[in-house]
Amino acid sequence: MGAQVLIVGAGPVGLTLAIDLGRRGIRCILLERKKAPEFQPKMERCNARTMEMYRRLGLAERIRAAGLRADVPMDVYIILSMIEPPLVHLAYPSVSDARREIAACTDGTMPLEPYQLISQYTLEPLLKSVAESIPNVTVRYSCEFIEVAQDSQGVTVTARKSDGATETLRAAYIVGCDGGASAVRKQLGIPLRGDGNLMELRQALYRCDELFDRIPIGGGPGKGRHYHVADDRASFLIMQDSTKHFTLHATVGSDEEMKTQFEKVVGIPIKYEMLSCNKWRQNLLLADRYRDRRAFLAGDAVHLVIPTGGLGMNTGVGDALDLSWKLAATLQGWGGPNILISYEIERRQIGDRNVGASRYASTGRRKWRSQYGANISDDTPEGQATRDNLARVASVEQRKTNEMIGAELGYRYVDSPIIDNMPGGPEHLFREYHPTTWPGARLPHVWLDNGTPMQDRIPVDGFTLLRLAGSKADTSGLERALHDRGAPVTVLDVPDAAPRAVYGYNFILLRPDMHIVWRGNDAPSDAAALAATATGH
Repeated sequence: MGAQVLIVGAGPVGLTLAIDLGRRGIRCILLERKKAPEFQPKMERCNARTMEMYRRLGLAERIRAAGLRADVPMDVYIILSMIEPPLVHLAYPSVSDARREIAACTDGTMPLEPYQLISQYTLEPLLKSVAESIPNVTVRYSCEFIEVAQDSQGVTVTARKSDGATETLRAAYIVGCDGGASAVRKQLGIPLRGDGNLMELRQALYRCDELFDRIPIGGGPGKGRHYHVADDRASFLIMQDSTKHFTLHATVGSDEEMKTQFEKVVGIPIKYEMLSCNKWRQNLLLADRYRDRRAFLAGDAVHLVIPTGGLGMNTGVGDALDLSWKLAATLQGWGGPNILISYEIERRQIGDRNVGASRYASTGRRKWRSQYGANISDDTPEGQATRDNLARVASVEQRKTNEMIGAELGYRYVDSPIIDNMPGGPEHLFREYHPTTWPGARLPHVWLDNGTPMQDRIPVDGFTLLRLAGSKADTSGLERALHDRGAPVTVLDVPDAAPRAVYGYNFILLRPDMHIVWRGNDAPSDAAALAATATGH
């Protein structure tokens, strides 16, 4: 068997999965029907949790170097046009400013990494180059997935090469990371359900070298990342990572009208080139299942959200890094059957929650847009009243799109078969994050006394047992029980006061993705049972 895992789709999700599997020693082949990454705008921001994950892959600084420079603010504006004072200005820190806030924070409420604005057409080639540098990973573009057959030992995949000839590939598992129109999902007969085709818009990509430096909003500087236009076209201008490219979304009747719309939004004579224009539809959809025997699905193949809230690609990266260590544990022989069973249980609830978060955010945006009136630009008392009313509603409702820290950091896995589940637990919040070590949650970021982050001490492979603030209880029973299951385990003694104060317990057992399996103030009463749960037995 040439490959252990065959991945279909070389977007950010498939590439991230291939990179992590390859680094775990798993042989994988990545198939992509495109000839090469395309210069098309899709996602444009890695959120804080995604950047924490990329830090663990050793990629965070490379991604930041390729993306938007660190001093540019992430402000959001609601405007009539770029030459008029904004109706609403929501200020959000640059990466540099966010890093200063994080450095000063000691209570676990902030992520280790701030967000990073990076366009998909920048991120994809970067991830491709990383994947291609890993000996265990074979990346094959111009190779289209046709069908898959499964048996008790593995999967047989038929693919079509660039010359039109078909070939047969064999692997232990297949993962479909092939987007909303997933051919793998359709082959498996798994439906998407929810709200489809909510709105159709056009998205155009423009090259405009001078706009960023000339943005005239409110007398300047007007720098930011999103410019929502209060009009009847749902116009929405996004700055891309180079600051020389912009995308515009709008409900107009033709590609040609997107040029007129761009000029109208910018409001000043400017040189530009429209590089592409495509239609897209808003969807809020979730797959019935994430797995069929030896076939798995991740990313947009199983959840489609409206970009409001920035939860599309970021949720997919979470899928990839959940599935990766579980496939590796299974293929390395120490993962029991519940390890792979847990993938759908854990990630589908997050997909469902994030579809809900996207609905919540997009409803907020629709709410303020509904306050638009044809007189909004009129220099009359009535026009002023329309502007004031829209601004009042938007200053509340637009925040729902941009402030999703609870959905980003606060998600936890409920009723997973590989977690020491406890009844109850903190409320799931979209816009607030409260650090917790409740089983299933992500380990909060805390600084150690020497200025290094706790997260950087957590090994990428196997389980980690944290023994906090000089705890003396004998944990050798749990260590032995995990070793007896064949699972790698690292014991970290952390005498520093800050982690114990934030985490609230003497002992925490972490899995490779930094989600908490168990916590306690004493060694576990039944170490063998806890080890069996953690390893999927």
